[in-house]
Formats: sequence, C-alpha cells, structure tokens
Amino acid sequence: MSKKVCIRRLATGVPGLDNLLGGGLPEFSFNLIAGTPGSGKTTLAHQIMFSLAKPDNRALYFTVLGEPALKMLRYQQQFPFFDINQVNKSIRFVNLSADLLEGDFARVLSRIADEVKDYSPSLVFVDSFRSVVQSVKQEEQGTSELQGFVQQLGMQMTSWQATTFLIGEYLKPEADSSPVFTVADGILWLSQNLHRNSMVRKIQVVKIRGQAQAPGLHTFRISDEGIQVFPRAIIKHGTVAESINVPTREERLPMGIPGLDEMLGGGLPVGYSLLLVGPSGSGKTILATEFLAEGVRRGEPGVIAAFEKSPSQLLNNKLNSLVRTGQVGVIDTRSLDLSIDETLHDLIEMINRMEAKRVVIDSLSGFELALAPQFSEDFRGSLYRMIAELTGMGVTILMTSELEDRYTDLRFSPFGSAFLADTIIVQRYIEIAGQFKRVMSIVKVRGSQHSKDIRLFDITHEGIVIGETLSEYTGIMSGRPMLGP
Repeated sequence: MSKKVCIRRLATGVPGLDNLLGGGLPEFSFNLIAGTPGSGKTTLAHQIMFSLAKPDNRALYFTVLGEPALKMLRYQQQFPFFDINQVNKSIRFVNLSADLLEGDFARVLSRIADEVKDYSPSLVFVDSFRSVVQSVKQEEQGTSELQGFVQQLGMQMTSWQATTFLIGEYLKPEADSSPVFTVADGILWLSQNLHRNSMVRKIQVVKIRGQAQAPGLHTFRISDEGIQVFPRAIIKHGTVAESINVPTREERLPMGIPGLDEMLGGGLPVGYSLLLVGPSGSGKTILATEFLAEGVRRGEPGVIAAFEKSPSQLLNNKLNSLVRTGQVGVIDTRSLDLSIDETLHDLIEMINRMEAKRVVIDSLSGFELALAPQFSEDFRGSLYRMIAELTGMGVTILMTSELEDRYTDLRFSPFGSAFLADTIIVQRYIEIAGQFKRVMSIVKVRGSQHSKDIRLFDITHEGIVIGETLSEYTGIMSGRPMLGP
C-alpha cells in the first residue's frame, strides 16, 4: 500500500495553462504570479479565481490598489469568465489600500489573517501591493520593510489550508534574490516584449513543486475571451528520424495528378511531409489544390492554412464547393504578429474537429512574413517542431515554398530546412527555343525509389498536365536547345 500523499490538481480554467503546469495547480499550494506592469497578471488571477470559486470552494481576493476595487472590477466584467452572481456569494473582495498607506505592515498582516480566519476560503489572492507601497516609501528603510513584509506574508500564506496566490510586479534581478521566490510552490512569470512594431506576450512556469511542467517560454494572448495560452510544441523523441516520424507502413496517398504518383514511386507515403518548391507562377498552389481535392474524392477531409492569399483569393471553383460542404477547412492566417504556437494550435484544433488526413501550408514564405519578428528569428527551429507535431498525429503535409529561379543555382529551400521534408518536388522554368517551359522533378522520397526524370508540365483549365521528359522533348527538336539565359 502506497503511503504517498495524493495531491489534487486544480483545473485553472485558462485554455492551455494546465498543459504547462503538468495537469493543473496543486491544491493548497502557494503560488506567485509575477511580471512587469500590464503583462496580464490580474486578468490571469481573476480568470483562475472565477473558474475555481464555488459556494463550497470560496475565494478571498485582497486588493491593495490605490484606486477603488470597483474600478478594477469594472474592466474585468468585460470578460465572459466574470460572473457577477459569484461576487459576495462565493467570492469576496477586500481592499487594503488605506491600511497600506499608513505604512503599518504589521497591521496589514493582522488584517489579512483575520479576514482569512473569518471567511475560511479555499482560495486566497493578494494583488498587487508592491508598486503602491514603493510609491509611498522611497527610502531604503521603507524598501527593507517591504521585503520583510512580503516574506512574512509569503510564509503566512503557505500555512493556510487554502490554495494561495501572491500577485506582484517584479523585475528579473529582484526575483533571483527575493526570499518569497524560495518559499513559493509555484511561480508563473508573465512578460510582454516589444520588437519594432510588434508586441508579444510570453508566460513561463519557472517552478511548480511535485510535478513536471513544460519548460521554456510560451505565447499567450489576451483577447475578448480572456487569456489563452499556446503551449510551445516540444519534441518528445531524441533523434531527428523519430521526431520527423518516418512512417513504417507502405500505404500511399494519390496526389490527384495523372503521372505524378508514378514519379513518386506509387504516391506520397502516409504521414510524410512534402516540400513543394518553385518560383512564382509555377503552379504550386494548383498542385496543392489537386492534392486536397483528391483526398476529398477518397473520403479524406483536408485543411489548408493560407498565408499569402485571403480565402476568397485562394479558393478556386474546385475548392469553393468543398469548403462550403465542410470537406476542406480553411485557416485564414493573414493577420500579422502570429506565433507558430498559435498557428499550430489552430491547425490541431481543426484537424481533430474534421478528422482531417491532409494538410496544406501555403506558403512557408508567407508564413515567415506573417510571424512576429521574435518568432521569425527562430523560424527554422519552430518549423521543425511544428512538422514533428503534425506528422506525429499521422496527417500528411504538403508545404509550398517560393524560391527564386536563378537557373544556375540549385536550391530547395530559402530557410535551410529542406532536410525536414520527407519528400521534395521542385518546379522550375527553363528556356527552350525562345519560350519558357515549366518542368518538374522529384528530388527525394525518403526510404523509397522515385523517378529521376525532369518532366515538362502545363497548367490547363483541367489543372496540371504532366508531359514527356525533358530529354524526349529536346530529342525531337531540331538543333540544340538553349538552357538558361
């Protein structure tokens, strides 16, 4: 029989946060919600509180703001998680600003302890005295008294039979030396970073006792619905081959273009990632459309994430009907300041909802431009995690990438990320007898034989039509063709 104490985990009610915490907040833990001004600390605390508070699980919220608590609540009421019926029934607000302005820290501690004893809450929040007190006490002695007060309050909060939260504005150097960070069971660090004209919010679980948390910084947004966290995709395997999830089955997906399956050695293996590279106008989006349409014909729903064109521009007549009938889902990602974590979240949500088998990302070039600068700097690494996550779900991915055709340079990716793809198809222009011709070739199909031919193709009203090989075409022409400029 196990003698281990079973610690219940509390669901926070914040989408994505429980995943970072390892399943939720430990009951009766003392937690610190810290960060810079305006980073979302109070909103996060309210969202957690309104999710957990019930008549038999009451919450006590101490405010030490210089302004009335009603002013703060006026803005918090705009979020759907705010329930006015819970106030004074399962949630009680106590304002301590008058006590703090007098500078008697012992009296404040006594007041907090008395309120907790009288109300017997299951949840206690103290928000956010630090900046108010520092504005009153600027002397070194006052700062020292404040540090002592915070330490005593933290020790007091750990002794209550309640899950407690201390919300405060801290800078990183202070966190390293503050005693309250040592006694805290959980530390959530919120930040907002401005880079050029882009602002991105990040959350980090610095510490959570007794359970494994997701490491690193993760994106979150404050929308009209409140806070939503987008956990960063983390590779769970140790090797590149495992991470890219090389399929072991021989099942192949038809591409929907006569002749292309034969070039691929029988179709595209299920669960593979395909990188389709070519210059502007070479037919990348048309090939991607045929890939999705063929899936629908075979009862395989698909999803397309459009980064360069709006849905109305992207969807031709073939796809319009499929989208209207719900067989292909469209994610419009043209808004700027995206993060790959947000995009991956939306993709996974739609894939699961539609039970999609095929995914198109059009294009990687537009994807990089749509990202906030902070994310585009690590585009290669983020793309690696996203591909591993999606192929790990068993879906087959087709990614397009625009690449300048320089005739003499043979490249397959502007990001140095071609190694991430299991299959690479290259579309190019060549000049023959004073005309531009489109050609297509298969660069690789991981673990499979494939055609080495360079084949001409045309784009007609029926779609892509693959023709003869380049050698066959040039062989029937008189004179030597001019390749390149």
